[in-house]
Amino acid sequence: MTALAPVLRSEWVKIRSVRSLLVALFAAFICTVGVTLLVHAMVGKAEARHADFEPVYGSYYGLNFGHIAAVCFGVMAVAGEYAGGGIRLSLAAVPRRGLFFGGKLLVVGAAALPVGLATGFGCFLGAQGLLGEYGVGLGAPGALRSAIGCGLYLTLLTMFSAGVAAVVRSQVGALSLLTPVVFLISPVFAGVSGIGRLVAYLPDRAGQQILHPAPEGPLGAWSGMAVMATWTALAAAAGWWSLHRRDS
Repeated sequence: MTALAPVLRSEWVKIRSVRSLLVALFAAFICTVGVTLLVHAMVGKAEARHADFEPVYGSYYGLNFGHIAAVCFGVMAVAGEYAGGGIRLSLAAVPRRGLFFGGKLLVVGAAALPVGLATGFGCFLGAQGLLGEYGVGLGAPGALRSAIGCGLYLTLLTMFSAGVAAVVRSQVGALSLLTPVVFLISPVFAGVSGIGRLVAYLPDRAGQQILHPAPEGPLGAWSGMAVMATWTALAAAAGWWSLHRRDS
């Protein structure tokens, strides 16, 4: 723990001092909450009159836009060091690569968690306020879980992206790999017979089950989150292996 503390402080200084990282981090909140509130202000009550409207899950409409910022933050926090050769200085200061990478992931996750929780509660409370008489409170089935789950989901997505970036070592390369996984495969193939069941186990699809009051499909709310946590752990392990086995 004594050796970890200065690494954590160093990694936090890096994030705090790089403006693009802060912009990406807070863009996850601004984009997700902003789009959600805009949509609910314009068509929220009209949509709420439909019999199949789900007020809880509908609160996170803007999450599709917040995804982009969360992924970018995770990628830039790791791959950005390789772009300018800063990784050599970091490893010279912290020769124990496992300690360095573990500290970086912890700080990335710790930075993403409060922003993610603020995003989850901001979306839910703001959307329900705009729905008026059609809205529900945090005491509704699955509501509190979904708001907290949104924060956990964005945190895990950020750390998953950071792990992938440690393997690819390129911001463009990591984003090129993550974009189809997070933004294209699930929406396109979710309804395809035979493939849809496999798509349910992709990180984004599995993690978003916690946003539904009554999840449908092979995964429940917390089992879906466990699947996403497994993906994140695998990406982190791959990043650790890459850092250990390859030259900086």
